Amino acid sequence: MRNTRALTMMIIAVILAFGAVIMAARWISAQTQGSSNKIAVAMVDIGLGSRLNPEMVHMVDWPLGAMPPGAFMDAKLLEARVARTGMQRGEPIMEGKLAPPGTKGGLSAVVGEGNRAITVRVNDVVGVAGFALPGNFVDILVNTQGEGPKSSVNKDQSISKIVLERILVLAVAQESGRDETKPKVVNAVTLEVTPDQAEKLDLARSVGTLSLVLRNQIDPKSVTTTGATKTTLLNVKTMAEPDARPARPKLVTKRVAAISRPPGDLVEVIKGLDRSTQEF
Repeated sequence: MRNTRALTMMIIAVILAFGAVIMAARWISAQTQGSSNKIAVAMVDIGLGSRLNPEMVHMVDWPLGAMPPGAFMDAKLLEARVARTGMQRGEPIMEGKLAPPGTKGGLSAVVGEGNRAITVRVNDVVGVAGFALPGNFVDILVNTQGEGPKSSVNKDQSISKIVLERILVLAVAQESGRDETKPKVVNAVTLEVTPDQAEKLDLARSVGTLSLVLRNQIDPKSVTTTGATKTTLLNVKTMAEPDARPARPKLVTKRVAAISRPPGDLVEVIKGLDRSTQEF
């Protein structure tokens, strides 16, 4: 009799516990469904300048409290959009990572509004041994001849000067991916510049040789330099240049002293009606 009651109580307890588990699971499920929403994430790695298609996008549940700004809740809105930055698989696709609607794919999609892309020829030295990769910032250094007439004292007027600072590297050769960190030795680098900077860069490469100076990505400070010349490099003191014009002769004036002589005898001479006086 006692065993039957104990068994009955155990069965009832198990049934109640099972029911509580089911109710808790339903409540948790309801809470989860009410505090999340589906957003678009990258289903594959998306490269810079790539045009999105349905195979690249996947909708997943995302907590409402941690919703990324600019996230897309409708995959249809992403059709034919172009990526301005590279995105990894599983990364939320946001408006800030895409080019404006209607933009064509390719490198032109990643050029900032009002800026231009210009390509300069480099070698393994000028290209910072291949470490100037897309997404890095560089300074542009030009080596040319200084302005002004040459003199006999300073015949070599070569000067090296930083002409542009904090220039963004868009691509190296024909590659614009920013996820790689291995150096690549290429023969051309594409840079993002303003129209004014594009004019200066084009002039700089026509009057001298260019070099790229790799700089810290998070260092926005600008530095003003006077440029390096052979004189400042060797720390040579310049000597004053002699005047090439012939010296004008000085006029030497000599004063001739009047020679004084004792007065002589005066003789009056009469010729007819004329009279004259002579001194002897």
